[in-house]
Amino acid sequence: MADPGREELHNLVVQLRHFLAYQQRLGLAALPQGLRKERERPANAAPEISPTVVGAVLTLEAVRAELGNCQRCKLSRTRRHLVFGAGEPHARLVFIGEGPGEEEDLQGVPFVGAAGQLLDRLFDRLELKRQEVYITNIVKCRPPGNRNPEADEISACLPFLKKQLQAIQPRIICTLGRIATQVLLETAAPLSRIRGQWQKWQDIQVMPTFHPSYLLRFPAERKKTWEDMQKVMARYRSKNHGA
Repeated sequence: MADPGREELHNLVVQLRHFLAYQQRLGLAALPQGLRKERERPANAAPEISPTVVGAVLTLEAVRAELGNCQRCKLSRTRRHLVFGAGEPHARLVFIGEGPGEEEDLQGVPFVGAAGQLLDRLFDRLELKRQEVYITNIVKCRPPGNRNPEADEISACLPFLKKQLQAIQPRIICTLGRIATQVLLETAAPLSRIRGQWQKWQDIQVMPTFHPSYLLRFPAERKKTWEDMQKVMARYRSKNHGA
């Protein structure tokens, strides 16, 4: 049986290597003194991991590097581009959809198709700029024919979504659609029952609402989404964003 502590330490070392490689690309010439001291410790000594170092490792760049050219599920066989996410890396507000569509698969950017254009129009009405939020999906590769992602595909991708959220540390999450809502909140509750009501993921406030693609098919529901987003924006613009 694998030692969970040893496996966790191994994962941390892998992430740290990615982070240091990224820092070298930015021009870092030498290790910070604290890391040099750690390297000089005896091999059998218990590691002393600084909270600052751990926090630094959890960057979007490190998460993306760990994801790599992902082959962890069958969606990798049919995708054109992996769609990791886009926006402000320390956004206070994150939007999570279900998965990339055809246009997203072509461009490698989330929400750029018809549903994304509707989302952009919503942002315009809210006086919210796409660059100030972060947008991603439950799965990072397009399910063939835009079908719903399957359980094994979600399981392969979900750890990376959670790491994205740990790296960003948003105050508010808006889940778009049933699948994003049920997966993140680990609930079987129908979206119609919890839509528009504040939920929580860890210590982060979550507002479930309809997916833009649903609103394209059922325009009458846009009023409800507008009401949901008014609640989001009121909290987003308040001084105490997490209240």
